[in-house]
Amino acid sequence: MIQITLPDGSKREYPGPVTVAEVASSIGSGLAKAALAGKVDGKVVDTSHTISQDSQLSIITAKDPEGLDVIRHSTAHLLAYAVKELFPDAQVTIGPVIENGFFYDFAYKRPFTPEDLVAIEKRMSELAARDEPVTRRVLPRDEAVAHFKSLGENYKAEIIGSIPAGEDVSLYAEGAFEDLCRGPHVPSTGKLRFFKLMKVAGAYWRGDHRNEMLQRIYGTAWATKEELQQHLTMLEEAEKRDHRKLGRELDLFHIDDVAPGVVFWHPKGWAVWQAVEQYMRQVYRETDYQEVKGPQILDKSLWEKTGHWQNYRENMFTTESEKREYALKPMNCPGHVLIFKSQLRSYRELPLRYGEFGQCHRNEPSGALHGIMRVRGFTQDDGHAFCTEDQILDECVAYTAKLQQVYRDFGFTDILYKVATRPDNRVGSDELWDKAEHACMEALRRSGVDFVVSAGDGAFYGPKIEYTLKDALGRQWQCGTMQVDFNTAERLGADYVTETSGRAHPVMLHRAIVGSLERFIGMLIEHYAGALPAWLAPVQVAVLNITDGQAEYAQELAKTLRNQGLRVAVDQRNEKITYKIREHSMQKLPYILVVGDKEKAAGAVAVRARGNQDLGVMSIDAFSQRIAQDILNKS
Repeated sequence: MIQITLPDGSKREYPGPVTVAEVASSIGSGLAKAALAGKVDGKVVDTSHTISQDSQLSIITAKDPEGLDVIRHSTAHLLAYAVKELFPDAQVTIGPVIENGFFYDFAYKRPFTPEDLVAIEKRMSELAARDEPVTRRVLPRDEAVAHFKSLGENYKAEIIGSIPAGEDVSLYAEGAFEDLCRGPHVPSTGKLRFFKLMKVAGAYWRGDHRNEMLQRIYGTAWATKEELQQHLTMLEEAEKRDHRKLGRELDLFHIDDVAPGVVFWHPKGWAVWQAVEQYMRQVYRETDYQEVKGPQILDKSLWEKTGHWQNYRENMFTTESEKREYALKPMNCPGHVLIFKSQLRSYRELPLRYGEFGQCHRNEPSGALHGIMRVRGFTQDDGHAFCTEDQILDECVAYTAKLQQVYRDFGFTDILYKVATRPDNRVGSDELWDKAEHACMEALRRSGVDFVVSAGDGAFYGPKIEYTLKDALGRQWQCGTMQVDFNTAERLGADYVTETSGRAHPVMLHRAIVGSLERFIGMLIEHYAGALPAWLAPVQVAVLNITDGQAEYAQELAKTLRNQGLRVAVDQRNEKITYKIREHSMQKLPYILVVGDKEKAAGAVAVRARGNQDLGVMSIDAFSQRIAQDILNKS
């Protein structure tokens, strides 16, 4: 007898080996119809998988996160199936699940067109309607290589050829199409109903720019029609909020081919930058981080000591002078270690905290660049705390509290927390890892937040807490980090005098709250759809006169407001007031002040707030108090 334990603790017995589908059917016809896969002893498998020993089993349906992954993975195969039917000469390569969907890379003699995507999607729907069974078989590696070569699928043959000799590989078939895959997959194509192809992009074979360029078709797939429509609506809204589009419309920044991946900040955009930087500079002061500034270019020997030269050189910009090799820094950490070790340190100075708005450069592939979100030159609110092992927990707790406040001030209240623990390839003793991981987890417990553990995703030198924001559209952005590092200070020879007059290496805590300022500002633009709150807005107030008779009054008013620290524009063009109001409203300003003869005579202003709100006439002092309160409240 085989005993199956279900998630509710109940048990079922079967006289012999039984498939996941058979177990689902024995529980009920509704569950059998809804089953997409099974989770046997924690591993997701096909419904055709045979259970031959006592096991724990969960039936995976579209309501489960794993079920959605199975749907998306299977829809990627459905895409390849449709492409092969319509374009038999196309070669299929790799098609994984990604966030909210999937993609598949193809080699084909000509570019796919928008009309091709329409035809492919239509054929996918037709194939799904056939409700063809998806079946699995296993072949020895060499036999699988020969099989795909016979089909003219040279890319698949190359992938299989890289698998160690003697191993078996699994293939999945639906109708006349068969593909290499580990699985699992839905039991039949009829389970795939709610999908849409999104776009075609270029992609290098195996992600290597030295290889040939393929065509990547992106798609999205969901469990229900409502979820698909909700996602498509979100994408439409995201397109309206695209920071690249708003950056042009609001005259904030631009990217130029003369400096790919580096930002040209316009006056308005730089005003936003300064608002963010000055706020974060105050955070440095409040948390006792001393601001420092390190050099941009550092000698090769330093990067050899840190391991970057051996493991990260292809992502670094290098240069040479007087027969010495240098690199533009990709990160600020080594420079802070050198500042720490520039003089003898005592345990009494710890924790010693350095913060820097450090400009870094990384040689990102051109295809990965994306506005100001993914760039080659960026500035981080980078901080490092040098401390003892006993101080790690307190530092992490205090950091989390401050990070939460910062995110609230910027308008983000939904934060996800994750602790990435020790990887297989790591340095340091298990005892130190135990202490560091405990500090990360206990810091979040003391902060009263739920978190997930991402086993094995820590850095080689220590675990880390990752803080992920949700924006107004529900999209997730991983921003803040707290990394516990037992390695870098030692590798660079930094130490301090202990309480017993000995020497010890400090623990190095790497922390960033907003991370890349470029990326964070891009997030803010999209989160607020360009309508930044008053404290961040590049122009907080525009003063508009109706006729030339109020020109001098408008200038005096602007001077008064500027003296209060406000960012003010004056529009004295000879245009109709309705035209000027409309134009400045399009710039998403928090406030527009209109002055005519009545306002001038009364020493007052007619106030319009963003969203076409007419707040009426008020005194200059009353308006000043109102906007000052907005700025103070970060509203």
